[in-house]
Amino acid sequence: GGEALDLKSLQPWFNRHGDARPQLVNMYGITETTVHVTYRPLKAADLDAGSVIGVPIPDLRIYLLDEERRPVPRGEPGEIYVGGAGVARGYLNRPELTAQRFIPDPFDAAAGERLYRSGDLGRYLPNGDLEYLGRIDQQVKIRGFRIELGEISAELNRHAGIRESVVIVTETVPGEKALAAYLVKRANADVDVAAIRQALRRRVPEYMVPATFTFIERLPLTVNGKLDVKALPPPDNSLRPPTAAAGTQGTPLERGIAGIWRDVLQIPEPGLDQNFFDVGGNSLHVAEVHTRLQKLLDRQFSITELFAHSTIRALAGHFSSTVRIDGAANANRVRAQRQRETVLARRNVRLDRK
Repeated sequence: GGEALDLKSLQPWFNRHGDARPQLVNMYGITETTVHVTYRPLKAADLDAGSVIGVPIPDLRIYLLDEERRPVPRGEPGEIYVGGAGVARGYLNRPELTAQRFIPDPFDAAAGERLYRSGDLGRYLPNGDLEYLGRIDQQVKIRGFRIELGEISAELNRHAGIRESVVIVTETVPGEKALAAYLVKRANADVDVAAIRQALRRRVPEYMVPATFTFIERLPLTVNGKLDVKALPPPDNSLRPPTAAAGTQGTPLERGIAGIWRDVLQIPEPGLDQNFFDVGGNSLHVAEVHTRLQKLLDRQFSITELFAHSTIRALAGHFSSTVRIDGAANANRVRAQRQRETVLARRNVRLDRK
């Protein structure tokens, strides 16, 4: 109890006993909901899943809500709110904290019904199961994007060679935040960081891919069994994506972006898949790249697009697709204008004949 279950740690159990008898059940619980909230019978096939906690027990209800307390779409992270018979009345002699955590239930018209705001994050999987993602205080904001650190860690833990992981925020230079992942490998596992990056990019946006990946033997814990962030070693910069060889071939747009990066950052040839912020970029550099890239493309675009697509390949792909869309839109407009002119011309001919 007290921490999310590491499903992969159950492998020896299933090897010895199977997954039918005895039946293992993972439960998520909160003291303020006296005590369990959800349950999920586990099978050996679940070992590669995230922290699945299943469905609510019959006398409780769960809502996943955003910051405005609106339900989030399936698959999106949201804060776990709990309602129903198990919800406590509040904290003894702490009215202010009670008002913060026990709120009126906006989804139940019955008088006096309340929801408990757990501070935990979760998301619904396609099969209807709830997946626990960590605490809401793991939510950070980097370069204008709100990021759930627990969501990144949950995706990293899907890798067959990773036993557990944690993602934290570090500062490469004062004022410049970056994501750093710490990984604990499974025994005798061969884990390739490049493959992890590639798999992660298929599941999360580019801005959620950590800048560094550091392997450690185990996660350091405090005497209370919580992660001891201060005991983590410095991020391992040696596992960053390699720079490209001079003169690396790419599309004309990729080469143009690479040239801007070289000039602005004063670096050798950057790799097409290297993150802008991994090679020394910061917010001031982004502004200069934004100005020069607008001139290169001869178009205006939002600076946030540079944060969302922070590799040369991703950025070039984004603008190439945008150009194709813009080109198609322009062609449609030209075609529509010609049709309009044709219709007007025919109408004028008819009027002249009259």
